Order: sequence, then C-alpha cells, then structure tokens
Amino acid sequence: MVRDFQAEDLNRIMELWLETNIQAHDFIKKGYWQDHFDEVKEILPKASVYVYEDNGSIKGFIGLMNNYIAGIFISKDNQSRGVGRQLLHHVKGNHNKLSLKVYEKNQRAVNFYLREGFLVTEKQEDRENGEVEYEMVWSKNN
Repeated sequence: MVRDFQAEDLNRIMELWLETNIQAHDFIKKGYWQDHFDEVKEILPKASVYVYEDNGSIKGFIGLMNNYIAGIFISKDNQSRGVGRQLLHHVKGNHNKLSLKVYEKNQRAVNFYLREGFLVTEKQEDRENGEVEYEMVWSKNN
C-alpha cells in the first residue's frame, strides 16, 4: 500500500536510499553516496515522500520536489515486482507533468521510465561525478 511519509520512516528510508544507490550505480564510487547521506537525510523530510509498505515493512519510496522526481528507491528483494510502478502511478495521479534525471548507465531505470511514458529531453554531464545523465519528462498529454 502507498502512504504518506511519517517522521518515524526516516531511518528505514535512508537505509533504502543508500543501499539502492550503491547497487544501481556501481559505476560511481560508494563514497559518493556515503558523502551525501547526511545532506539527503536533512533535505528528505522537506520533500513530498510516499512509501510503499507491505505487512508493516517499507519496501520502497518515491521522493518529489514539486514536479521533480528526486528518486524512486525499491529494496533489492522487491525490485521488478510492481512496487516502483505503483509509487510512480500514485504521483502521476496528482500531477500533469513530472521530470527526473537518471544516469545513462543505469539502463534498468532508463528502460523503466521509458516504459512508463517518460521521454528523454536532454543529455548532460553531472559535474560532480562526470557521469552522463538524462533529463526525462512525462506529461499527461503524451
């Protein structure tokens, strides 16, 4: 079930954030994510966050800043089981347009967003780590 973020979710969500970033981005040094952990932990509660919970356990979450998807993070054991899709459809229901950035090398995520109706609108280099990333946009009118 998808529900709103609650303050007591923060530690579990940050575990998911770190684990899934390291797993999905093996082309970026682990330290990059560890170095940003405290910053994200401080900013995250200010975003619109929705969690997917099953039997009292958080399996994933999505974070938004207005119409920008900061990320969808799903526990390793729950990937490819529709959790990310349910979270994405939850936010699509409340927005006419959404955008995000995803690393080109994270092909699994790129393919997921393409299947979900997102289009690549820009290709650029992330100045912090030198990796190529896509800006992708979804619109109800697509």
